[in-house]
Amino acid sequence: MDEKGCESGHLMLITPERVFYAGLLGRPRQRGSGAFHVYVAIQGGLRLSVEGRGESYGELAVVQPDVRHTIASDYRSVICVLVEPETVAAGALDDLARRLSGAERRFFANRIRAAYQQLLLEPCAGDLGSSAFDIMCFGEALPRRGLDPRVTRAIAQIGRFCGEPVTAASCAAEAGLSSSRFLHLFKQETGISFRAFRAWKRARHLLHFANQDLNLAHLAQDIGYPDSTHFSHSIRRFYGLKPRAIFSGSRDLAIRIGR
Repeated sequence: MDEKGCESGHLMLITPERVFYAGLLGRPRQRGSGAFHVYVAIQGGLRLSVEGRGESYGELAVVQPDVRHTIASDYRSVICVLVEPETVAAGALDDLARRLSGAERRFFANRIRAAYQQLLLEPCAGDLGSSAFDIMCFGEALPRRGLDPRVTRAIAQIGRFCGEPVTAASCAAEAGLSSSRFLHLFKQETGISFRAFRAWKRARHLLHFANQDLNLAHLAQDIGYPDSTHFSHSIRRFYGLKPRAIFSGSRDLAIRIGR
């Protein structure tokens, strides 16, 4: 952890399948990403408003993937744990959500706060695989989802973020399938459409650069957005914030890239 991150208490651990963020929440605007979210209050409580439902208040809030919501905190900063749903066995996140929202809520909130302190005090603790990350946050490793190798290869291509943008047609050709058959297989295996999956992973990749002083138009192009308008619209949809607001609020954020 760099000195700046230790002073602010703001940190983010990014692995291919998980994210642990402790930092500024930003203005409470509607957002909704492709990840499973667990929000934990550092101090006070959180107000969660989910589209089509009422508002709830507490120290821990759970939001399923692709659910539009607004989150506000009594304190400027919040802890947020993200789990990529395609990496977890079907039904496992539903089971975890029930536990997080039930009688064990206080246990999980305290465990995630303890994980935050661990990451602050022991930078090497950030070099975690998914199982170790889950144990640190939830007390047990979440069961992995077994994916068709053709879908696994397509996901790896999407995650490279270099060269020409990955298309369903190129992935289908590599898999030896028609585009329609590949798209059906991809959604069947991951639970999400190829297009929506690619859009979320592109927006997620932005997190790697959030504390850097970069030309945002160049960054948008580098990670696959056709233009600045698409870039800004996509980031606001997923995070509830404009790209510039994310970067200005992350200047004192220590980012660690895990495995």
